[in-house]
Amino acid sequence: MRRADEGTLSRLTVEATILLASSRQSGTAILKDAATLYKVDAEAIGQKVRQEFAAKAKAKKEPKPEAKPVAKAKKAA
Repeated sequence: MRRADEGTLSRLTVEATILLASSRQSGTAILKDAATLYKVDAEAIGQKVRQEFAAKAKAKKEPKPEAKPVAKAKKAA
């Protein structure tokens, strides 16, 4: 952190403050307020995350086709 520039330190301070405030009060409300303040579309991000988890769950449910062992041909001597 000693070599970090001013922008990185400022961002770290803001993120730490948001996390600290969310741990002391209603975390959901504070995080939504922070998202609104920084113009982050939390609903769109949430929808994408739900879709990704649904796709992963669906992929786990589908059985993988079993590979049939290939018989080795005998070498002629």
